Amino acid sequence: MTETALSRKKIQNGWAMYDWANSVYNLVIGSTIFPIFYDVMTSVKNEAGVVTSSKVQVFGATLENTELISYATAFGLTIVCLILPILSGFADYYGKKKFFLKFFCYLGSLSCMSLYFFDPSNMELSILSVILACIGFWGSYAFSNSFLPIVATEDEQDKLSAKGFSLGYLGSMILLICALVAVMVIAKSGPEKVMMMRYSFIAVGVWWMGFAQITFARLKETERVHAEKTNVFTKGFSELGSVLKQLKNLPQLKAYLLAFFTFSMGIQTIMQMATYFGKKEVKLETLNLIVAIILVQIIAIPGAYLFSKLSNKIGNFSVLKIALALWMFICFFAFFFVQEGQVMMFYIVAGLIGFIMGGTQSIARSTYSKLIPGTKDTASFFSFYDVTEKVGLIIGLVSFGFIEGKFSMRYSILALIVFFVIGFVLMFFIPKNKQEG
Repeated sequence: MTETALSRKKIQNGWAMYDWANSVYNLVIGSTIFPIFYDVMTSVKNEAGVVTSSKVQVFGATLENTELISYATAFGLTIVCLILPILSGFADYYGKKKFFLKFFCYLGSLSCMSLYFFDPSNMELSILSVILACIGFWGSYAFSNSFLPIVATEDEQDKLSAKGFSLGYLGSMILLICALVAVMVIAKSGPEKVMMMRYSFIAVGVWWMGFAQITFARLKETERVHAEKTNVFTKGFSELGSVLKQLKNLPQLKAYLLAFFTFSMGIQTIMQMATYFGKKEVKLETLNLIVAIILVQIIAIPGAYLFSKLSNKIGNFSVLKIALALWMFICFFAFFFVQEGQVMMFYIVAGLIGFIMGGTQSIARSTYSKLIPGTKDTASFFSFYDVTEKVGLIIGLVSFGFIEGKFSMRYSILALIVFFVIGFVLMFFIPKNKQEG
């Protein structure tokens, strides 16, 4: 291997390491320790240990605790959607992709640490940490994604995307297991366990910020694309407008984005709310819930690589159709067969989610990366991609919270099938006049 090839490999590994760094937010804060902590802190139990209330007070309103999380996450994502166009245009024109990757990384990691001070009696301030951590994660994720077509050629992108997600699943699982040992083994009493959970939030921030330094050391700052002066506050939106105009001449990319927008509503919502479903609807014990989440992480790794290999044989679009059909089955199965106390059924769903999650996320990202035209303005194209994904997730979360508030969380899960059905159908309308994905 030549020196140049070794250098490229080092840069690609550095890029993939950011998934290792920031995925601890998704697992520990989004899916396991924080949801458990949040449920403990916001639920009232009687002497028999049965939850009698899970209501929270915020800004004078009374909401279900999970309903508040849905809305808070949706609000954070809305902020991301509003600021990403501005910042991505600035990043492309002035060569600041790495700068903003760092900024959102530090915002997210420090916000995770601030969850140590979470206090239900001051919910307005406490939920702000949740919102800022969300903004930091998704903001940095967008700028990290924009480096993919820069550090890898088209034929390398499926494999490198899968490698990034796999590292993320593995790294986050390692930190989760360490946190669980501290919470479940070292801590003896209820108050001690809660305190250990608080320490795990600090650990997430340190892990995220610390391992991101490998990425920052290996990725080079992008070059300034244009030299002329411009209004940075409007250029980003004009760049998104430019991307939108270009889509008229890119029918395959346009059709894919429409399908992606629809099915990502369902996928991301399930990933955000699955733990709460297990806790509230299936009434899982904490240990059973954690085993299910670890199962998701373990199975996601081979899932990402298997889907990557399968895409080389039958094409990215065909792989995504298979994945969407399986997502529909998961929602159907969870609604009808995963009832209260059915631990094994929940494990089956968790295994399916892990397998499909790894493959879908990896292939969706690399498919888009390969479909965008050759350009140095990758931050603008990936900003469009991320805004599309976030708007979809906002709609998904708000729908989920609204349906839960009116009926129950179980019906929220069933309703997600609609997003997958529409996305599945739209995949068949993607033109085949170019090489598929």
